[in-house]
Amino acid sequence: MDGTVTEKSLRPHRDDVFLAVVSTAAGLAFWSLGVYSSPGRGFLPAWAALVPLVALGAMELLRRTKPNLTLTVGTLGVIADQFTVGSLATVVIFTDLMYAAVVYGRPTMARRLPVTTGLITVVVTIASLAWLRTPQALLIGAITGIVSFGPALTGATLRNHREAAEAARLRAEQTALLAEMDRSQAVAAERARMARELHDMVANHLSAIAIHSTAALSIDTAATSRDALGVIRENSVQGLAEMRRLIGLLRDAGGDKEPVAVPSLDGLAALLGQARTNGLASGLTFVLHDERPSGEPAAAPVELAAYRIVQESLTNALKHAAPGTVTVRVAHADGLLTVGVDSPYGDRPGPRAPGSGAGLIGMRERTELLGGEFTAGRSGAVWQVRATLPAEEKAVEA
Repeated sequence: MDGTVTEKSLRPHRDDVFLAVVSTAAGLAFWSLGVYSSPGRGFLPAWAALVPLVALGAMELLRRTKPNLTLTVGTLGVIADQFTVGSLATVVIFTDLMYAAVVYGRPTMARRLPVTTGLITVVVTIASLAWLRTPQALLIGAITGIVSFGPALTGATLRNHREAAEAARLRAEQTALLAEMDRSQAVAAERARMARELHDMVANHLSAIAIHSTAALSIDTAATSRDALGVIRENSVQGLAEMRRLIGLLRDAGGDKEPVAVPSLDGLAALLGQARTNGLASGLTFVLHDERPSGEPAAAPVELAAYRIVQESLTNALKHAAPGTVTVRVAHADGLLTVGVDSPYGDRPGPRAPGSGAGLIGMRERTELLGGEFTAGRSGAVWQVRATLPAEEKAVEA
């Protein structure tokens, strides 16, 4: 396969074949009609002008693939043509070879040829004036510039435009790629946020439903079933209300509706009251120590994160904690909002709800997104959850 690709890359382009045929045919036609560029020169016979013509015409086939070779042969050919009667076609072919060497050659050649041909034009002009000492000597310099410097400058201009266009295309592709990456990251972040919200809003109610339904099935008495059904109904209604709120947020893309109330730490008392009702079957009691100064609420996103951390900690306590007291502490000092939840650790009697560990992950993510610190683990016979959040919301670098 590599050999085939190399062969294709060395095959003359069809435009180059056309140029070679047309230019050589035109030069032969001029020679046959006796049209010479310098008929007064008689150093060599007239047919000698055909040698550089045919040589340069053949180089047109390699103008794209071998620009160094074609420029070398072209330069020697146009010099040799000066010792014959001359062919205008040979000179025209040389200008195209000079142009192609700049356009298709290496970058170093493309940079050097315009400078080199410009210096050659200046040197030839000065030398002609010094030798002939007539104003007509300027024509020699002008012709030299037209034949060498002009094509090189044109080729350099075209190459610069092509490179600029290619660079712009690459920048556009990179910009599109970065935009797609940003979009994907934004979608992933939004999905993670909605997953946390869904888990925190619904998991507490579903856990209570699972625990009390299991208790009702395990203890088959009318009083137990009636109390369990009451708790199940209350959590079902609250869970449905939370789900409707979340669905409303998802559907309200235009923001035309009134903003939905966001839970804050002022609702901790109600949250613990609900936990007390749900925890009767588990032998749990709940105590709140709110040490925040009055009138100094934290930023809304910070209070929401703290509320969700307490909510998830209470849910975990209902599912896993041993009978005892669950203590919730909240403090606001020195620009930091600290949240702590201690629950009894150990074996518990009665029904238990399964856990997946998503709650701890969600609490840690909420804390880190706000630039805070989160820890959770066992300390003796107590399971401790600690979160330290900046009271003012700040961006976290990715």
